[in-house]
Amino acid sequence: MFNLFPAVFPEIFPINATLILLIHGVVFSTSKKYDYPPSASNVGWLGLPSVVLLALLFVEQGNNLTIAHFFRNHFLRKDDSTYFCQIFLLLSTAGTILMCFDYFEQERFNAFESIVSILPPTRSTLFMIPAHDSIAMYLAIEPQSSCFYVIAASKRNSEFPTEAGSKYLILGAFPPGISLFGCSMIYGSTGVTHFDQLAEILTGYEITLFGARSGGIFLGILFIAVGSLFKITAVPFRMWAPDIYEGSPTLVAAFFSIAPKISIFANMLRVSIHSFYGTTLQQIFFLRSIAPMILGALAAMAQTKVKRPLAHSSVGHVGYLRTGLSCGTMGGIQSLLIGIFIHVSMTINASAIVLALRQTRVKYIADLGAPAGTNPISAIIFSITMFPYAGIPPLAGFRSKFYLFSAALGCGAYLLALMGVVTSVIGQFYYIRLAKIMYPDTPRTWMIYKPMDRDKSLLLAITFSSITSSFPYPSPSFLVTHQTALSFYL
Repeated sequence: MFNLFPAVFPEIFPINATLILLIHGVVFSTSKKYDYPPSASNVGWLGLPSVVLLALLFVEQGNNLTIAHFFRNHFLRKDDSTYFCQIFLLLSTAGTILMCFDYFEQERFNAFESIVSILPPTRSTLFMIPAHDSIAMYLAIEPQSSCFYVIAASKRNSEFPTEAGSKYLILGAFPPGISLFGCSMIYGSTGVTHFDQLAEILTGYEITLFGARSGGIFLGILFIAVGSLFKITAVPFRMWAPDIYEGSPTLVAAFFSIAPKISIFANMLRVSIHSFYGTTLQQIFFLRSIAPMILGALAAMAQTKVKRPLAHSSVGHVGYLRTGLSCGTMGGIQSLLIGIFIHVSMTINASAIVLALRQTRVKYIADLGAPAGTNPISAIIFSITMFPYAGIPPLAGFRSKFYLFSAALGCGAYLLALMGVVTSVIGQFYYIRLAKIMYPDTPRTWMIYKPMDRDKSLLLAITFSSITSSFPYPSPSFLVTHQTALSFYL
């Protein structure tokens, strides 16, 4: 029997850290004694150790625990998959915070609330990963959405973040309600909300749209899927992504592209395997995997700004990642986990470089020719980062897509694998175009060289090494993801 408070202390810790950092920021940013210092970087340096400490707490718990359930009716389930996803989420969040300290100083961005506002959605995503009940799943996703509206409009001295926050508020107000409606329909049809109890009821149960007994279950599954797909920018619920990514600060765009995907995919795996395995949910994910591949590949071709192709690329990669989820096999889950790890590494790498280039006023794709002459190291790293996005060997992106498409072939989803290969070839056009503009083309204007700060340099060294070494030395990630995928079936 486990003591409840030590078991859930890592999830509670961000709430306490939020309150302490909020009080610290208010006191120092309004203090005449300290000359009203810019406190965004100050609070950020205090929040970063909190996130790293939280990751260490999960590592310690993971070494001492295999599978455990907590709260009444076993609302939370903690196993190897839970700890892997939570630790990876926290390290990714720490990376997004680390890349922006120099940005705060350069832009005189004194809104310390933007750093503090990252911790509440982090706490919500931490609760969503082990959620083993539809009520717990909704209670985790709702506060996560509320905080995202705030941090999207955190840069108050510009109209673009305000517009981005307004769009996200309008479009994002519906999915949590749709998910709750789906949960209520499933509860009305079955009388239970726990995933294990749903699995017992639905074993051998044929779910059809117009069935007298199963129509409510089918619609409930569909509504839950809609609410989840919005958060990961899946087609056709991705209309908010390009504008939000472009208008929000790069820190926020990177966080939107990382945290929801890790938590939602982890929760989708738990829902699909532990309750709706082999039912309509698998077919829904299959159909929703092809559309993002096509739209993400085609829509990115017409973009002229640097951040918008990356937003459409995120939409396309959601389709590739859902290929592993659609298979529902051990190989598909492992390929999905490997794909998330590689996608997050590439996203952090590209976001850090874009943030460094935007400080030299590189905003449009046509301006990328200047860094090749004035900032060659950043240009080389950015060019090489585009190759794994395109899936060119021997970099990590090729390995990710190879595993995903192999899993699709292994489960008989030949159309899914074919569309993945075709859209990957189409997507190489705009990825390689970014590298082509940097070197053969003559820039329209020359930008003033600004050296990259130490924080982003360290972050790029870590992510770039993982991108380049993942293909020739895949054993560590393969062993960890295999153990994680196995824990979903225990």
